[in-house]
Amino acid sequence: MTDSLASPAPLADPHLVFDPAAGDGPKDVVILGSTGSIGTQAIDLVLRNPDRFRVTALSANGGRVDLLAEQARRLRVRTVAVAREDAAPALREALAGQYGTEPLPEILVGPDAAAQLAASDCHTVLNGITGSIGLAPTLAALEAGRTLALANKESLIVGGPLVKALAKPGQIIPVDSEHAALFQALASGSRADVRKLVVTASGGPFRGRTKAELADVTVADALAHPTWAMGPVITVNSATLVNKGLEVIEAHLLYDIPFDRIEVVVHPQSYVHSMVEFTDGSTIAQATPPDMGGPIAIGLGWPERVPDAAPAFDWSKASTWEFFPLDNDAFPSVNLARHVGRLAGTAPAVFNAANEECVEAFLGGALPFNGIMETVIRVVEEHGTPVTGTSLTVSDVLEAETWARARARELTNRTATAEARA
Repeated sequence: MTDSLASPAPLADPHLVFDPAAGDGPKDVVILGSTGSIGTQAIDLVLRNPDRFRVTALSANGGRVDLLAEQARRLRVRTVAVAREDAAPALREALAGQYGTEPLPEILVGPDAAAQLAASDCHTVLNGITGSIGLAPTLAALEAGRTLALANKESLIVGGPLVKALAKPGQIIPVDSEHAALFQALASGSRADVRKLVVTASGGPFRGRTKAELADVTVADALAHPTWAMGPVITVNSATLVNKGLEVIEAHLLYDIPFDRIEVVVHPQSYVHSMVEFTDGSTIAQATPPDMGGPIAIGLGWPERVPDAAPAFDWSKASTWEFFPLDNDAFPSVNLARHVGRLAGTAPAVFNAANEECVEAFLGGALPFNGIMETVIRVVEEHGTPVTGTSLTVSDVLEAETWARARARELTNRTATAEARA
């Protein structure tokens, strides 16, 4: 069965530039998730390009208030937000230590603080928050008419229809190595000339292993990623290739290409970040050494490019680039993602939430590696018919997530109990 295009125009289109009114001088930017990997790299880019960018506000969860306070002082922001209310006193103390006798920036506290910043006066909002809590800031930025540099993939996975209902053409620019690559490659032709999108995967630490060979892998094995240094949940998602499944759903939503025209190939070197095949047989690939500086610069600077945002290849040195087909039997996550993507509505939220719970169970020793996807598949099947269409609300998404997490925890607890008895 093939898919029809989801809407008349894609969410992310390199040929369209959504440009909020801006004055002369640097582009005002709000960074959400400033103490995380994307946020810290974005701040480094801004500090190296003060003529191009000016950060007006920062938000973080609250686990690294000393770093957040240091960022605020270096960037001279107007506002700092922290999601955790219990982190507010430590943040105020850290800011006082950084600013001394100078006036402190405005401080916002609470789970809605990031969404407040996303709607504040700026040109671009970089959403680098991890998790589905990034959905509300995404919707707030779009509704306020800001350009959205989107690194929070969960916004699209769990709230795709809600995002599509708000976003104007060209308003979203993806900040993700694969989708920034597709975004740039798509600039080489018209949408009508696109035959397929090719999303590359490193293959993770278990590339080449069969499903049977994955039965007894350990947490340490799964965390030994051959290319990228990432957090444990993201690293396990790379090992199961759930990350590629999520990216397939993202690609469908961002570019309105049917699922049967989005392919995943394994590329261990992680040099080619994704490709677009056109109807004349040409394939355009975007390639750089593994580094997030380039995608972040595309998100903040498009349609202009930021010089030296990321390292380039040294073509005087020999290198080998390999590509392999995906083993869907050993890694069923990509086909499952296509399935829930076609179901749409609350189904992707159920998939994502169940996976997060199962990954935590695996990391805690309560679930074997293959049990992650086996449990996620069961939760998706039990979910039944998802809420879809124009009736979908944020409450529907949150309710579906809550159910999926609870059911996944119940199933993983049963698995752990059964194994303990055995």
